[in-house]
Amino acid sequence: MRRFAILLLVLMAPAVARAAIGKVWRLGLLAPSAESVEITQRFTLPELARLGFREGDNLVVDHRVGDPAALPGLARDMVLANPDAIIAIGPDAMRAAAENTKTVPIVTFGSDPVQLGLAASLARPGGNATGVVILGEKLDGKRLDVLHEAVPAARRVAALLLSSQPNESGIEREMRALAVNSGIELLVFESAGRDDYLSAFAAMRAAKAQALVITGSATFNRDMVLLAKLALEAGLPTACEWAENAHAGCLLGYGPSRPELRRRIAYLVARIFGGAPPGTLPIETPTRFELTINLKTAQALGLTIPQPLLVRADELIE
Repeated sequence: MRRFAILLLVLMAPAVARAAIGKVWRLGLLAPSAESVEITQRFTLPELARLGFREGDNLVVDHRVGDPAALPGLARDMVLANPDAIIAIGPDAMRAAAENTKTVPIVTFGSDPVQLGLAASLARPGGNATGVVILGEKLDGKRLDVLHEAVPAARRVAALLLSSQPNESGIEREMRALAVNSGIELLVFESAGRDDYLSAFAAMRAAKAQALVITGSATFNRDMVLLAKLALEAGLPTACEWAENAHAGCLLGYGPSRPELRRRIAYLVARIFGGAPPGTLPIETPTRFELTINLKTAQALGLTIPQPLLVRADELIE
């Protein structure tokens, strides 16, 4: 299946490029942070260029970044500019885009559009939205499992959830089920963002937490350097959303290949520019996962990572 997808990309590129002649496409990018824009510029736009849509040539990209309160207004203004498609990063941007148009194609990234009520199913989205899902709920449970493998003595494990994120009960439910099976007491803490991180970590220390899963969210990912620093100061080994989060100081980074997923966004946008209705394009899920372990963080915490986990890691930071 993977080889077929790659072959399809190769075969479609010349046809897409020919279709692009004489037209300039407008692509909206609605995002919760400057980092989301930077990652799109690093991975999605070069892939779009490879498929025949080059910014500054036959593609204009309208970047709009804001917090959850600002995103609906930004989405409204973006729709008024008549884009040919909108990339919406994260649940708040996804909802904002969907609430402002039922006709402009939307390519989502992050949360499950089906759970948000933006698509009928993964296989047959219907409507004007398709996208790429990162399986947040299931992977936060898997991060708890990997953290338990790395620090088997930790029996009181904290989970930091974003207080405003949707489906948080689903995330908690998934993690609690795994915790029960592993003999772990799960301690759930919520945070709205950097203004209350200090109080959240103070509560973790008061509860005598021994390790921490920082659940997946654009807000936490934006603040990962700060969160990893606070966790280290609190003596908490951490499991975080993306493999590269280990470079920010997390003990473990585990998740899908973000570069690969961001390139898949380009594939969906190119299909839409080529005339495919978004509702006919299946919503994609990850096919490859990466584990990075920060051995410097392990040393600072006085931990020895079990050899089987070291062998499984895609990258060790020494």
